[in-house]
Amino acid sequence: MFVALWEYEVKPGCEESYQSAYGPQGPWVHLFQRDPHFRETRLLQDLSRPRFYFTLDYWDSESAFEQFKNANHVAYAAIDRTTESLTVSERRLSTFNLETL
Repeated sequence: MFVALWEYEVKPGCEESYQSAYGPQGPWVHLFQRDPHFRETRLLQDLSRPRFYFTLDYWDSESAFEQFKNANHVAYAAIDRTTESLTVSERRLSTFNLETL
């Protein structure tokens, strides 16, 4: 299994909107669910920095994730544009292959 770890700093006052957009019922998860190789997204809030959130996106493999992004780049970019106003920063921290652990 492949996992992508992202970190977001959410703008003050946008926490609820961010949680709705990136949570289990949000547009990102709905988009990812189109692909049979998507497993889940977990949304975590940093307890020591409450405006910082992390997402863990679980896919069958890195190649499945990359193929998904290539096949859905228009929809991916559209959601990215509509949600970018919620954050101060966004960065992909790391990726993991759980089979190698």
